[in-house]
Amino acid sequence: MAKRKTTAALRLQRMEQRPKSSLHITPRQREILRLVALGHINREIAASLDISVRTVEVHRFNLMRRLNVRNVAQLLRQALQHNLLPRNFGNK
Repeated sequence: MAKRKTTAALRLQRMEQRPKSSLHITPRQREILRLVALGHINREIAASLDISVRTVEVHRFNLMRRLNVRNVAQLLRQALQHNLLPRNFGNK
């Protein structure tokens, strides 16, 4: 008689099978990610979205933590790999 997989094991297996694009970020985080990718600094992003600089910093921190990166270059690379930005982003 084969042992049944536990609920936790099944849940883990389903999570591993998800495509990379299933990473969920909020619409505001997506908007901030787009502006970061365009080269804007926190102060410019805050002014354009009419929010505080600290709020922008928190959104960027949460994005970087969720994508497990340490700098903007890694953030943009992971964003492209997870289809959070279009492949032709920035092309004119």
